Amino acid sequence: MLYTEMVTTGAIIFGQQDFLAFNAEEHPVALQLGGSEPAAMAECARLAQERGYDEVNINVGCPSDRVQNGSFGACLMAQPEKVAECVKAMKAVTDIPVTVKTRLGIDEQDSDDFLYELTDAVVAAGVDQLTLHARKAWLQGLSPKENRDIPELQYERVYRAQKRYPDVPVAINGGIVELHEVKQHLNQVHGVMIGRAAYQNPWLLTQLDSLSETKPAELTREAVVTAMIPYIDNHIRQGGRAWHVARHMLGLFQGMTGGKRWRQYLSVKGPRATSAEQLLYGALAFRDDHSQHVSSLTS
Repeated sequence: MLYTEMVTTGAIIFGQQDFLAFNAEEHPVALQLGGSEPAAMAECARLAQERGYDEVNINVGCPSDRVQNGSFGACLMAQPEKVAECVKAMKAVTDIPVTVKTRLGIDEQDSDDFLYELTDAVVAAGVDQLTLHARKAWLQGLSPKENRDIPELQYERVYRAQKRYPDVPVAINGGIVELHEVKQHLNQVHGVMIGRAAYQNPWLLTQLDSLSETKPAELTREAVVTAMIPYIDNHIRQGGRAWHVARHMLGLFQGMTGGKRWRQYLSVKGPRATSAEQLLYGALAFRDDHSQHVSSLTS
């Protein structure tokens, strides 16, 4: 399951942009919603189902000041009944799963009892899955980036939550970077959510099929590069730029010979690129041709 970045109910209902657009290749895909008004959340869930989303997820984990000022995100952990009302309202108008992603606590309120006030409420409201970032959040004093690293990881608390709700899938999130870690967690919980590790090293995703009975796809990184060209070309035709997509491919050769040269080429040439084919094949050639110096990229 692929999750979108968080989109607010206000942006979807009142914004001029199409914040619900996605590509068919991205299925199964979940819309991650930021909001706290049941009626607005329900309307966005209805629109998401109408547009073909496979799941709608309520963000109860983001600790940023901007999000707090909008009365959603991690601060909603202190209002479990409001989150439960949102779940009920959304499930009343959709057939797709409604899920909640949250932290283990906020500030000094980080006991299991505090967490269970929220999770008990949304489970009673019919939530289809819980995703728990295995850290608490500090609403004051830490930036969102610091909140992803500084609070202690507490995986055992997520395991306990899965035991508390044996009939509700619980997914674990936070600090998971290796395939063997995914395997270990799946012995305790229903699912694993990977964020930064997959972004920094997207090839990690190709290893996940080995965890199931699905036969791993026979892929090469070079084949992925070729497959991305029509995807980027379509983005350009819709008014975007090649760099909007290509910049997310910097980690494709992470840990491999030539990976640094791949990143250097994309970083220098990408922002001005008008052709996906020239940019990506140029980066592949530069990765392999060590006779070219990095300084030549700016000439």
